[in-house]
Amino acid sequence: MGRAVDRHSFVMPQHKGSAVQCPSYMEQQNLTRVSEFFLMGLSDDPELQPLLFVLFLSMYLVTVLGNLLIILAVTCDSHLHTPMYFFLSNLSLADIGFISTTVPKMIVDIQTHSRVISYEGCLTQMCIFIIFVCMDDMVLTVMAYDRFVAICHPLHYLVIMNPYLCRFFILVSFFISLLDSQLHNLLVLQVTCFKDLEMSNFYCDPSQLLDLACSNTFTNNVVRYFAVAIFGFLPFSAIIFSYYKILSSILRLPSSGGRYRAFSTCGSHLAIVCLFYGTGLCVYLSSAVSLSPRKDAVASVVYTVVTPMLNPFIYSLRNSDIKRAMRRFLSKAI
Repeated sequence: MGRAVDRHSFVMPQHKGSAVQCPSYMEQQNLTRVSEFFLMGLSDDPELQPLLFVLFLSMYLVTVLGNLLIILAVTCDSHLHTPMYFFLSNLSLADIGFISTTVPKMIVDIQTHSRVISYEGCLTQMCIFIIFVCMDDMVLTVMAYDRFVAICHPLHYLVIMNPYLCRFFILVSFFISLLDSQLHNLLVLQVTCFKDLEMSNFYCDPSQLLDLACSNTFTNNVVRYFAVAIFGFLPFSAIIFSYYKILSSILRLPSSGGRYRAFSTCGSHLAIVCLFYGTGLCVYLSSAVSLSPRKDAVASVVYTVVTPMLNPFIYSLRNSDIKRAMRRFLSKAI
C-alpha cells in the first residue's frame, strides 16, 4: 500500500483492509504517505450490485437533466432574467457539481468491482465535494437575502439587487467555498499516519478522513468545529434571521391574499433549505450516534444524491414561471 524510502522508514502494509498502525514519535518523522484508501460502499452483496448500478445511474441522470433544464430555461427565457432565477440557476449548477463529485465514482466502482481510490484522488474528491456543498450553502443564504429584500423592501428591490451585486454575491460564495475546501485540504496534508485505510462510505468523506488520523486529533477537531461554525452555522443563522424578518413583514399585510402571495414566493426556497439542512443534520447525527457504518453510508446517500435530485422538482412543481419556461424551451428544442 505504500513504499519504503530507507531502512529507518515506516513501511505501509501491502494488503487490503489492514490498519496502518500509529507508529512512535520517531517513526512518524520518516513516515511515507499512504497511496490508497478503500471505500466500503453501500453493500457487499453481489446480487445487489446490478440493482445499485441501475438505481444510482438513473438518479444521477435525472438530477443532471433536471438541473440542466432549469439552467437552460432560465438562460433562454428573458422573463426569468431576474435575481431570484439567476441564483436558482447557480444553485442548479452547484447541485450538478455536488452529485457529479461522488456518484460517478461509485457507479464505476460498482461496475468494476473495485473500491480503491488513490490518495491524490481522495484529496481531489474531498476538495471538490466541499466546494460544491459550501456553494449550495452560500447560494441558499443569498437566496434568502433576495427574498428578504423582495418582501421587506419591494420598492427598492431592483436598486438593491442589481446585476453587479448578484454577480458579486456568487463570486464571494465561490471564494468562501474555495477557502473552506483548502482549509480541510491543509488539515489532511498535515496528517502523517492513519489508523485505518477503510472509510465507511462511498466517497471520501472529509470528517471520516480526519477521524482516521493518528495524531493532531485535537487540532483537527478545533479547526473542524471552527469551520462548521463559520461556513455552516453563520449562513444558517442568516437564513433564519431573513425568514424572521420576512414572516414579520408578511403578518403585517392587511389581506390574507397578499400574505399568501408573499409567502408563496418563499415556499420553494424554504422547502430546499429544510431538505438541505435537515438531511445534513441527519448525516451528522447518524455518524455520531450510529454504530453501523452501512447506516452512515445510507444517510449520506440521502444528503449527497436525493437532495440535489429533488431540488429541480421542488422548484418546477411549485413555480408556474419555471414550468412555463420549461415548456417553451422544450417546444423549441423539439
